[in-house]
Amino acid sequence: MNPILQTDAATLSPIALFLQADWVVKAVMLGLLAASIWTWAIIIASWVKLGRTRKTSEAFEREFWAADDIDAFFRAKGQTDLPSARVLEAGVTEWRRSTHGNRIDREGVRERLGTVMASAVAREVDQLSDRLNVLATVGSVAPFVGLFGTVWGIMRSFTSIASAQNTSLAVVAPGIAEALFATAIGLFAAIPAVIAYNRFSHAINRIEARLMRFADAFHATLSRQLDGER
Repeated sequence: MNPILQTDAATLSPIALFLQADWVVKAVMLGLLAASIWTWAIIIASWVKLGRTRKTSEAFEREFWAADDIDAFFRAKGQTDLPSARVLEAGVTEWRRSTHGNRIDREGVRERLGTVMASAVAREVDQLSDRLNVLATVGSVAPFVGLFGTVWGIMRSFTSIASAQNTSLAVVAPGIAEALFATAIGLFAAIPAVIAYNRFSHAINRIEARLMRFADAFHATLSRQLDGER
């Protein structure tokens, strides 16, 4: 039989270690396993989302800077569900509002354009960072939860020693193995969460920097156009 499917604790089978563990240690193991599954779901979803966002935003910006007419480009592709498109929409909307009247306050328009587009960038970064706090929480808390299960299991092993009045390793080994298995599950949940959090934070920082460059360049374009307005 496959050792993983064994129910004898001596085989170090995960199933055996779980079945023979105390109910507190079982609760810790189940909680950590659920956290691990949730973590991997977030990792996969965020990896797909950030990768798609980066590629589509790069293509959108290339097309934008190659366009001859900003208004025509905005009408055609400015309503797409992309961070760059939302920054563009914020800038164009504020431009139209600020230059609608007969009198134009150039410095006021420039300041409002910068504020609006910076706010749009921050809003998009917040949306991209959604659920990364879960990875940070799992990465920092899971090892301590596993350690709690380990401490509880070791305490139970010492209780077994007192009950059996036998210090043989055979008496305490199963309980200690179950306890250490809880720590192993905690590390299994925490390590991918920490690695993914660091990688995704770096990717989001790069996207934020790209959005800020796009917003600054678009702001400069509108500022030059503003100089030609009466």
